[in-house]
Formats: sequence, structure tokens, C-alpha cells
Amino acid sequence: MAKVALIEAITMAMAYEMEHDRSVVVLGEDVGINGGVFRATAGLQQRFGADRVIDTPLAEAMIAGLSVGMATQGMKPIAEIQFSGFIYPTVDMMINHAGRLRSRTRGRMSCPMVLRAPSGGGIHAPEHHSESNEALFAHMPGIRVVMPSSPARAYGLLLAAIRDPDPVVYLEPTRMYRMHKQEVADDGVALPLDTCFVLREGEDVTLVSWGAMVHETLLAAKEMEAAGVSCDVIDLATVSPIDVETIVGSVERTGRLVIIQEAPRSTSVSSEVAAEVAERCLWSLEAPIQRICGYDTPMPLFKLEHDYMPSVARIVAGIRRTLEV
Repeated sequence: MAKVALIEAITMAMAYEMEHDRSVVVLGEDVGINGGVFRATAGLQQRFGADRVIDTPLAEAMIAGLSVGMATQGMKPIAEIQFSGFIYPTVDMMINHAGRLRSRTRGRMSCPMVLRAPSGGGIHAPEHHSESNEALFAHMPGIRVVMPSSPARAYGLLLAAIRDPDPVVYLEPTRMYRMHKQEVADDGVALPLDTCFVLREGEDVTLVSWGAMVHETLLAAKEMEAAGVSCDVIDLATVSPIDVETIVGSVERTGRLVIIQEAPRSTSVSSEVAAEVAERCLWSLEAPIQRICGYDTPMPLFKLEHDYMPSVARIVAGIRRTLEV
């Protein structure tokens, strides 16, 4: 098995599916000749041709609309949006067509498309390049939202997203693209969607996160372990629909929950996780649920972005607060 970075695992997954399924196509701005702004599609056009790796105009609404049309005609488009802040023009097509196609046709048609985009801050980019907008898409009925947190999960989850008969918004943690490498077998084995991944087992507190913040969450768990605190660390992975059962099972055992996300706090995915746990296992909780989040402001410019994003110190402080009760 080769050791690859997260961005390389994404390329591997797309190449595998394109090799084994001719209905899979890639489209987006600069995905062909240039191989994408982050090089996620590097080499794909040379390997599979310009009719399957398609450079488009700078028109995100058109990219999404073209993908919906392709999906209705037996193709499996993978559409790339260069930055998550540019994804908003796609919302009309994703809400009114991609997410509703199965319902609108009473199950006669589906929309097997993937909308990929980088997500989050930490790369010293302008504000519109650093959005964490998973809650927006998670609120859309009929659409799955997936956020990987490691090369292996990026590979397996993207394979599953491409093979899914319904639309998937696949948000990639930008600052983790080349953060570290991991052995990934290019064997075409998908990981399950709609399922959390338990990354560490513990008895004292449950930590739930997804995307880039899983990195800081694991570091915080390691720091707390040195202090004698055992943390259950859960990677949400599929942000919508949420695997509530895994989280509830953990909280029923630990009695405490800390949720960590980079996105703004209000009306967020962390809000939904907290509400589900409060409804399903309130009597198991031994302390109030803690949420460590970004702030209800636009992502600041790069001099302040690390003050915006939850740090290991903020996560540790949240864990200590729930343990004090």
C-alpha cells in the first residue's frame, strides 16, 4: 500500500471509479488541463480524455445544472467547485432538482452525482475560500453530506459517494489535503455512508467531530489521556444523515458529550447532534453538553483565522468544564 495524502486519496478514488465505470465523468473549473486548483484531478484528463474530464466556464450554477442533467441520463458526474465560498450558486439546482428528483418522479429517477468542494480555513486564504457551510446542505432533504478526515476515509467515502444513487455533497477539509500521509490500498473498497467512525475508545467523555477538526480533537484526547481522562472520539463523517445511534450509545456509557466543529455555532450540525442526544439519552447525561465551535461571524482574514477555529486548548477547556460537573 502506498502512503498518500488526503488529496491524493481523492484522486485515487476518482481514477478507480473512472477506470471501472465509464459512466463516471469529472467536470469543473480547471479540472482538466491544469488538474484542479488543489491538484485533485491531476493527470485524469491525460488518462481518460477530455470527453470525461471536462473543463467548464467559471459558472457554478451551470456546473451543478449540467451535473443534474447528466445524472438523469445514466451518467455519474463528479462536479468540482474550486472553493466552498463559491458553492452558493449551486444551491438552486441542488435543492430544487438534485435533492427532489427521486421524490418528484416517485422513485422512477434518481440523481447519482457528487458535488465536491474544499471546506474550511487554515490555509491563509481570503474569506470566501474558507467557508464551513455543511449545515446549509445538511438541511436539504434528499442530499447526503460527507466530510472525510483522513486519507483512508477520504478514499473509501468518495467511492461510496460516487456509487450512491442519490446526490452527495462531498466537502473536503482543505488544510488536511497535505497535512499527513497514510497507507491507503487502491482496492476499490468503499466505506459505509451514514455511519460514524469510532477513532478512540474511552469511558469518561464522548468527543464528536468531523472534517478538519477531527485532527485537533484527537490531539485534545491524547492530552487528556496524559491527565488520566479517557475519551471516546467519534468522527461523524456523514454529516447528513447523522448516525445518531453510535453517538447515543457512546454517551450512554460516558455520560458526557463535547461536540467540536469549525463552522459557526448557531443552527449548526453541532446543534442537531446536541438536540438528538438531549432527546434520546437525557437521563444518561451527567453534565451539560459542551460545544466548541467557530464564531457566528464570517471567517476572518488569515491573521485571525486560527483565533476563529477551535484550538486544542479550547477543546481541552471544554472537556474539563464537563468533567467538573
